[in-house]
Amino acid sequence: MLGYTIKRLLQMVFVLWIVSVIVFLMMSFTGDPVFMVIPIDSTQAEIDQARRILGLDRSLFEQYLVFMKGMLQGDFGRSYVYRQPAMDLILERLPATMEIVVVAMIFAALVAVPLGVYAGANPNRTTSRAIMSGSLLGISLPSFWVGMMLIFLLAVQWQIFPSSGRGETVDFLGLKLSILTLDGWYHIILPSLTLSLATMAIILRITRAGMMEVMRQDYMKFARAKGVSRRGVLYGHGLRNALIPVVTIFGLQLGDLIAFATITETIFAWPGLGKLLIDSIYRADRPVIVVYLMLVAFIFVVINFLVDMVYTWIDPRITVK
Repeated sequence: MLGYTIKRLLQMVFVLWIVSVIVFLMMSFTGDPVFMVIPIDSTQAEIDQARRILGLDRSLFEQYLVFMKGMLQGDFGRSYVYRQPAMDLILERLPATMEIVVVAMIFAALVAVPLGVYAGANPNRTTSRAIMSGSLLGISLPSFWVGMMLIFLLAVQWQIFPSSGRGETVDFLGLKLSILTLDGWYHIILPSLTLSLATMAIILRITRAGMMEVMRQDYMKFARAKGVSRRGVLYGHGLRNALIPVVTIFGLQLGDLIAFATITETIFAWPGLGKLLIDSIYRADRPVIVVYLMLVAFIFVVINFLVDMVYTWIDPRITVK
């Protein structure tokens, strides 16, 4: 296990290095950032001075070495728009995004897994077919439409939840969190439901497929023959053996929601990473975009590593080398 862990960590470092090269090259050919930090009526001398200060007068290789050195020290430069370290901006917005993503994944798991187990164990029932039709609808509906409909119905028509914003926050371990306040929960419900719908449908269908496969296995028949309750057979024997693909999809969806919650955050004016990214793209705020892309890459490689570790816990027959 130790050897496998070291091997995976080295692979993670290599992947992050490749991503850093791609991000650096991509940002290097997306325009001249000098004009974001100087007045529009600057002279050529002032432009040249700004270029020297930013290190853009050096060769591309030298610029990359400076970029790597700063990245290893956690220094990605200062935002052109907000005039503060880009990393600080990202870390300031990260808790807001993590809140709606975690709540969305909890919603998805609590609803999708039991429904998937039921639909997989009873595939020919009318209710199971209705569940699968609903899951297809959940996959098909675009998130921006779902968000607008939830706002129209639950915020405008029935006025149950607020339509935008994050609500009241409290400081906890240096982080501003809204899930620790009642007002925060009122604000978090709608964006989290919007994010969770497609994930819920995907997990439901994967769980159903896994359960239909394990229901045909001999150990399920033996468990029923020994007198194990139906609930015990389904959740104690069936679900545990059907969880491998579910865990994989769960991990991928978690990373996907963290990285691509931009539309939902924009619709609900949620002050998270996605909204910051959209604003930064509009304003060509290159340092913030670079930090965001590197953070997303880091999150994905960590999640994939953790998913592999969870495999061995779910199924001891799986060995890592």
